[in-house]
Amino acid sequence: MVQLEELSASMEDYLQAIYHIQAEKQAARAKDIAMRLKVNNSSVTGALRALSKKGYINYAPYDVITLTEKGDIHAKDVVRRHEALRKFFTKVLYVDDAEAETTACKMEHEISRTVLDRMIRFVNFIQVCPRGGEEWIRGFWTHSKQAEPYERCDNCIAECQEHFEEARKAVGDMPRGGILLSKLKPGQRGKIMKIKGDAETRKRIEDMKIPLGAVIDVEAVDSSNNIIKVNVRGYHIALRNEDAENVSVSLYLG
Repeated sequence: MVQLEELSASMEDYLQAIYHIQAEKQAARAKDIAMRLKVNNSSVTGALRALSKKGYINYAPYDVITLTEKGDIHAKDVVRRHEALRKFFTKVLYVDDAEAETTACKMEHEISRTVLDRMIRFVNFIQVCPRGGEEWIRGFWTHSKQAEPYERCDNCIAECQEHFEEARKAVGDMPRGGILLSKLKPGQRGKIMKIKGDAETRKRIEDMKIPLGAVIDVEAVDSSNNIIKVNVRGYHIALRNEDAENVSVSLYLG
């Protein structure tokens, strides 16, 4: 695992801005960065020079700006922190999008990787645990909006048992070795059971931060390019269909 260098919050904001602009336009220009971060051109120039000197970006005056391999790794880490925090605020705490975005921007530079990893695991856990799930999260949202104690526990337990039994029957029909990741549809999720293929294939998949036991969410399927876009522990990954054919998962329902 690459050891990331400590950067100031401002420098990380620049890397994140360049990452998003580069994803949209293949390369960034100083004016694009200034507009995105709402800063003046002189501030951008100083920051770009500093990042270039540290080896995070390819930069020359009046030329396009791109991330180096080192810069891309650090930028993706910042984006991961931001997305994990925003997802926690919106999906678990039911904070509105605007406030979640603003708060994530403030916290993404300070949160430790241990706490971040626990948050991601917590979100995954409560969404798949038979005692948790979306209904359980919505129950918290209802509870947080009312002053009196929450009193639907008996009904909730009954609903949970019914849902668990339905899920158990469905999973019982699943092949013992699981199903191929390539068969999952957008919105479905599973737990990675096995990575097949030769040693090179397995290493390539594991290097993309797709380890055994991790929960994987299918975000989109691009059939024309044979790409499956997934989210694993906060990382957004574009996976080739041929690689997805080598990953077996146990499907989570509900």
